[in-house]
Amino acid sequence: MDINGKVIQLLALQTGEGKNGQWKKQDFVIETDGTYPKKVCISVWGDKIDTSLLKVGNMINVSFDVESREYNGRWYTDLRAWRIDGQSAGGDSSPSYAQSSSPAAPSAIPASLEGEDDLPF
Repeated sequence: MDINGKVIQLLALQTGEGKNGQWKKQDFVIETDGTYPKKVCISVWGDKIDTSLLKVGNMINVSFDVESREYNGRWYTDLRAWRIDGQSAGGDSSPSYAQSSSPAAPSAIPASLEGEDDLPF
């Protein structure tokens, strides 16, 4: 799943030691755009934590998985980010090519053949 929004809060970085070695987890809250904006808390684990993108006020696009688990009769849902991309000010993560200064492409038909029509139909 994907969600776009503005980072509005960074929660404390959590670290620990597990059976597979040291781990770290960063939770952050983003607010979506639209008529009815939503606030969503998402977790990112390990090497996927990019401190340059996770700054309050940054517009980001987050790809994440939703997972629920049961513990003592209660269910807990976790949103785990697996990719975080920055967005430009316009809200589009792809670069803009509208102001390209490259020369125009040459005409596909040479000037000497423009008047001829050699198509069979």
